[in-house]
Amino acid sequence: MRIAVVSESFLPTVNGVTTSVVRVLEHLQRRGHETLVIAPAAGAPSEYAGARVVEVPAVPYRAFPVGLPHPTMHRLLTDFAPDVLHAASPFLLGAQAIGTASRLGIPSVAIFQTDVAGYARRNRLSAATRFAWKVVSFVHDKADLTLAPSSASLADLRAAGVQRLDRWGRGVDLDGYHPRLRHEARRHAMRAQWAPRGELLVGYVGRLAPEKQVERLNALRGMPGIRLVVVGDGPSEPGVRRALRGMPVHFTGALHGRELALAYAALDIFVHTGSHETFGQTIQEAQASALPVVAPRAGGPVDLIEHGQSGLLVTPDAALELRRAVELLAADPALRARLGEAGRRAVLGRTWEALGDRLIEHYESTIERVGAARRPALASSGR
Repeated sequence: MRIAVVSESFLPTVNGVTTSVVRVLEHLQRRGHETLVIAPAAGAPSEYAGARVVEVPAVPYRAFPVGLPHPTMHRLLTDFAPDVLHAASPFLLGAQAIGTASRLGIPSVAIFQTDVAGYARRNRLSAATRFAWKVVSFVHDKADLTLAPSSASLADLRAAGVQRLDRWGRGVDLDGYHPRLRHEARRHAMRAQWAPRGELLVGYVGRLAPEKQVERLNALRGMPGIRLVVVGDGPSEPGVRRALRGMPVHFTGALHGRELALAYAALDIFVHTGSHETFGQTIQEAQASALPVVAPRAGGPVDLIEHGQSGLLVTPDAALELRRAVELLAADPALRARLGEAGRRAVLGRTWEALGDRLIEHYESTIERVGAARRPALASSGR
C-alpha cells in the first residue's frame, strides 16, 4: 500500500501530533508499506523510516510552524499516487490535502488530535468557539473517515455534525516505559537530586502551554513531605513558575527518550492537569511505568482511567479535590502500588504495533468503501 501522510507538525518539532506520525511511519515501514510525508517547513530530515519528507512553506505561530496551502500539493499527490491519504490533525495544510485527494479520487483518513474548539473555549473566546467547531466540521467532514482518540472527542465531533467517524487511540512503548527502570542507577541519582530529604515526588510531564493548565499544581501548596517535578517546556513556563513560586518544585525542562522514561520511574505520583485533552498520552506513559495517576474527569482521561481501580479522577477546576486525591495517595503506599500495577495492566494491549495494525485496517476498509461507492458512478458514466 502507498500512503501519503500530510501532517500539521513533524520533526524537529516534538509534540503529540509529531510523536503519533513518527510511530505510524515506523510501523508502516515494518509492515512493508511505502509512504510520503508532507509537512510544514521546520528543518525536518529529508527521510524518516523509509519515507521521503517534503516540506512546504509555513509561518510561525506560538513557536510552531503552521503549514500553508501550496500549489505543489496537487503535483506531489499526483506523482506519488497514494492508495490513501493520512491527514494528521488537519488544519490549513491538511484541509488542502483532503480536498485535493477528493478531486483526485484518493480516499482520505483524517486524525482528529488538536482540540481547536476547546482551545477557543479555554481562552474565553466564546465568540470564536462556534466558529472553531464550524472549521473543524468543514475540514473533517470532507474526509472519507475521521478517527478520534477518545469517546469525548467522538461525542464532540458528532455534535459538530461530522460524519463517518470511528475510534483510534494511541499506542505506548511498554518496553521503554517500564517499572524495572526503578532499579537503574540514573533513576536513583534523579531522586537524590529532586528529593534530597527523601520526599515523595509528585510530577507533571508535558508541554507547558495554556491548555495544559499546569498552574493547577498550586493546589498542592503547603502539603508536607512532597516535592513537585515539572518535566517539559513551552510558552507558559514563566506563568507556571509564578504560580508555583515558593513551593518545593524542580523544573527539568524537556526530556526525551530514556531520560524521560527514567524521570517517570523516579516519580511516586503522576498528576495530569489539563481537562480538555483529546487523549492524554502522558497518562499512558505513566501507567506503563506503573505510576499511580490523578487526572481530571473530562476528555481523554475518562477512557484511560477507571476511577479507584487504575487511577483517580477528580472534578476539573476542583482544587480541593485534586489536593485530597494526592494526599490520599501520599499517605498510602499500598494504594499507590495497587493503582500503579492496575494502570500497567490497563495499557498492556495498547502497543504501537497493535494500534498501527488497527490503523492499517481503517485504511483498507476506507479504500474498499470509497472504491465500492465509486464503482456504480463509473459504470453509469460508461467509463
